[in-house]
Amino acid sequence: MEARLFSLFDIAAMLLVLAAGFAWLNHRMFHLPSSIGLLSMGLVASLALVLLDVLVPQQALYRNVTQVLREIDFSATVMDGLLAFLLFAGALHFDIGALRGRAVPVALMATLGTLVSTAVIGFAVWGLSGPLGHPVPLAWALVFGALISPTDPVAVIGTLQAVQVPAALETDMKGESLFNDGVGVVVFTLLLAVAQGREASVAGVAELFAREALGGAALGALTGWVGYAMTRQVDEYAVEVMLSLGLATGTYALAQGLGSSGPIAVVVAGLVLGNRGARLGMSERTRRYVFGFWDVIDQVLNAVLFLLIGLEVLVMRFDGAFLPLALASVPLALLGRLVAVAGSVTLLRRFVDFVGGTIPVLVWGGLRGGISVALALGLPERPEKPGILAATYAVAVFSILVQGGSLGPVARRSTRRPAPAG
Repeated sequence: MEARLFSLFDIAAMLLVLAAGFAWLNHRMFHLPSSIGLLSMGLVASLALVLLDVLVPQQALYRNVTQVLREIDFSATVMDGLLAFLLFAGALHFDIGALRGRAVPVALMATLGTLVSTAVIGFAVWGLSGPLGHPVPLAWALVFGALISPTDPVAVIGTLQAVQVPAALETDMKGESLFNDGVGVVVFTLLLAVAQGREASVAGVAELFAREALGGAALGALTGWVGYAMTRQVDEYAVEVMLSLGLATGTYALAQGLGSSGPIAVVVAGLVLGNRGARLGMSERTRRYVFGFWDVIDQVLNAVLFLLIGLEVLVMRFDGAFLPLALASVPLALLGRLVAVAGSVTLLRRFVDFVGGTIPVLVWGGLRGGISVALALGLPERPEKPGILAATYAVAVFSILVQGGSLGPVARRSTRRPAPAG
């Protein structure tokens, strides 16, 4: 009998059932932040299936699950699907008024910080990979630095929902994570072209940045303003929910079609609609429905994304020989983050006020997640890919489970004001 292929509906149904079941279990028993709980249970489920396959090899459960997962293009699912909704939801809830007072540190960390982190991590991996037994050429080490440097807005915003930090620090963390993905993807695209042997001139780099970053921002501002203008013409929550959904998907698709940055475009569009549109174009009733709708979208897709990250262990085929490189990449990623954050804060401290403990909280709260994994999985099939993928997965899992799980105590200890003397 010929094996049945799973349809798109079958796959979506399985993922949603698993995500819902694991979310319920986490809420009832473990009380972990959603991203940490779903990733943990996805990893446990993956390891349990591997163990089951070893103990009872005649069972087809492991084979059936891996067959389903192999039919999911994780990179395309994240970069061409989930990311548009998740970034829009995050930007929609972001107070642009708070960003005005923190625009300089956010912009510096999202641009210069990403470049510095890319260089530090890239050169460190290049220098250490040889002694660890799997030398990575400098060009490909820099590609890894570019894909692992941007903080993941989904992981950061999801973790901040369960962690209390001062308002200015929260704005810095959220703002940086929303904007540095676009910068990171531009740097990643450029370095990938260099690694593959394609020429990259100064003029070409400037053109790429203008088209991707500036073009994406301009497109997002335009579509966001159109969405805002349309919401002013109606007062019907169902129509305005559909307008917001069309704005998110249409902006992302149009940006990709024009060769601009989809992440930057959809973030700017979400900021416009979530601030000016919500304030001047929506009634109180409509605001509740629109923001409630995107809250649900954010929660559901977050659950699916982190569950997928955990389950991807089953199909990645890790080679144990890359374990030393993967383990070494964790402290190297933290080193790159430390240099970028400390440099930015030191440079701006004379002009911008930072709360006490900003550096340790920003370093430890710089979580990596699905976007980095998706970029690594989308790399061309090269000898360097397995090592980069193993290192990326190690950093992402460590940052979400360990850094995300301990960010609360780190933030409380770092931002605690000393008691006055006497």
